[in-house]
Amino acid sequence: MLDCGFGIRETERRLARLGVAASDLSAIVVTHEHQDHVGGVFRLARRYKLPVWMSFGSYQGLNGACDEVTVHFCRDGETFDIGDLRLAPYTVPHDAREPLQFHATDGLSKLGVLTDAGQVTSHMLQALHGCDGLVLECNHDSAMLADSVYPASLKRRIRSAYGHLSNRESAEILAALDQSRLKTVIGAHLSAINNTPGLARAALQEGLGGSNAEVCIACQHEGFGWVDIRS
Repeated sequence: MLDCGFGIRETERRLARLGVAASDLSAIVVTHEHQDHVGGVFRLARRYKLPVWMSFGSYQGLNGACDEVTVHFCRDGETFDIGDLRLAPYTVPHDAREPLQFHATDGLSKLGVLTDAGQVTSHMLQALHGCDGLVLECNHDSAMLADSVYPASLKRRIRSAYGHLSNRESAEILAALDQSRLKTVIGAHLSAINNTPGLARAALQEGLGGSNAEVCIACQHEGFGWVDIRS
C-alpha cells in the first residue's frame, strides 16, 4: 500500500471495495511526510502491525508520529523487497524533506508511480522507462490554476519546481518515455478545483501519441480499481 492520507475506517472501506482486508496488507510505503499522504499511516500500521518504509528525511519530518511502528528506511538507488515485489525508490523535486517515488516489479511486469513532483527530470524519466503500467500525476491545468480562487502564494507553490505536475508536463513525461511495453496509464492526484478528468485524459492521450495504451483517471475520492498490467 502506497501512502495513506485518510483515516482507518475510510482506508478499510476503500480496501474492502477492492476485496482486500487491511489485515491482508504486508506493508505501507510512504512517499513523503505531507499530511495528505501520511494522515492515517501510523494509526493503521499500529492497529495491524504493519511495517512502514520511508526515507530518513521523511522520518525526520514526522517528528515522532511513527512511535511504536516498525520503520524501515529506503533511499534512491537501493531496492528493497516486500513479498514478491521488488521496489526501487527514486528522488523527485517536491517541497518535502526527502521525497521519493517508486517503481515496482515482480520480475515480469513493471509498475511506475509518479506524483508530487514539480518538474520533469532526467532521473525520473530513467526510473520510469519500460513500464507496463504507470500512475502519473496530473495535478492541474495551467490555465485553470491561473484563474482559480487560490491565493497567489499557493499558486506559486503549485507551479514551482518543487510543486506539482501540470497536465502539460505529464504529457511531456509520457512522450519522453519508452512506451513499448506500456498497457495502462492512470492520471492521478487531480486537483478538484484546478483540473478536470477530461483535460487530464486529453493531455495523457496526447503524450501517448500513437500508443495503444489505455488511459484511466483516478477518482479523487475512490481512487481506481484493479488494473491488469501483466506481460
